[in-house]
Amino acid sequence: MRTKTCCLPTRRLTLRCAMCSTARACRRRSLMRCAVLKVTDIAGLVRGAADGAGLGNAFLSHIAAVDGIFHMVRAFEDADIAHVEVSVDPVRDLEIIAAELRAKDLAAVRRQIASVSVAKRGQDKPLNARCLIWEKIEAFLADGNDVRNGDWNPKEVDELNEMLLLSAKPVIVLVNLSERDYVRRKNKWLGKIKAWVDEHGGDPIIPLSCALEQRYAECATDEERAKLQEEVGAPSILNKIVTTGYHRLNLIHFFTSGADEVKCWTIRKGMRAPQAAGTIHTDFEEGFISADVHSFDDFKECGGNEAEVKKKGKLRQQGKAYVVQDGDIIFFKFAAKKGGKK
Repeated sequence: MRTKTCCLPTRRLTLRCAMCSTARACRRRSLMRCAVLKVTDIAGLVRGAADGAGLGNAFLSHIAAVDGIFHMVRAFEDADIAHVEVSVDPVRDLEIIAAELRAKDLAAVRRQIASVSVAKRGQDKPLNARCLIWEKIEAFLADGNDVRNGDWNPKEVDELNEMLLLSAKPVIVLVNLSERDYVRRKNKWLGKIKAWVDEHGGDPIIPLSCALEQRYAECATDEERAKLQEEVGAPSILNKIVTTGYHRLNLIHFFTSGADEVKCWTIRKGMRAPQAAGTIHTDFEEGFISADVHSFDDFKECGGNEAEVKKKGKLRQQGKAYVVQDGDIIFFKFAAKKGGKK
């Protein structure tokens, strides 16, 4: 099992640095802090994993530790690369993956229900209400549905957040094609995969060629990479994969900047200004007064000139109720703790 920290494409961050008040920030990438996505490569799941086959419980515990899942399925033929199911059939593979995760979830929910006696349920109304929710989740899973595709009310969501079920995690389907199929954008399985995915919740699908991505990764310079892309006629898709994974986790980012640095901070979509400030330092949240905010688009429109942003009335002072938007550039105002500590 390997883990890689991937930086999101830095177009906005790089431009923000280039427009920073000192040229030093433009020249030194070390003064930029980018948004990242941590990706863990977990060995493939096999039929019967929920009952211990293959890596079994070890595999499923690895999945339990992540926030979202890239499902990689194979859609190319190669006699030199064996498939655990002998033949290549990505739709079947998706069925196996989904069924094994549901089976593990179903076993976990049933254990939770069985842990509460009928007598105890009768004596404890709040506990009985929770058990009824567990039974609804059990029935939903038993019908062959993934938890993430259910329509749950707030109380049910609270229970699901505590249960951390595998089929509740957001999913992106990656379809590994041959280099030839990827370049020509054709493969006999793509239509079938899309039909299956649409029928099972409509998760994002991204075709790629691992063979081609390996060739790009082996390029020593940007020039060599650009030359290969021109020869092949198809770009690397890794940036799209990382960005899609980031947003699939319901993540956004905002910027803070000083005279010689620009930083990108990751938060959950829907987070309010004080909590966003808390990602920088807890004192910022506890002593939050207000936030001076302007959007990245307004900043760019004003040529990276913050004085021009203010002149055009684009700088807004926001209070505790403000919901931070993706790409906001923020200066937080907060009251220092007694004793002058910040």
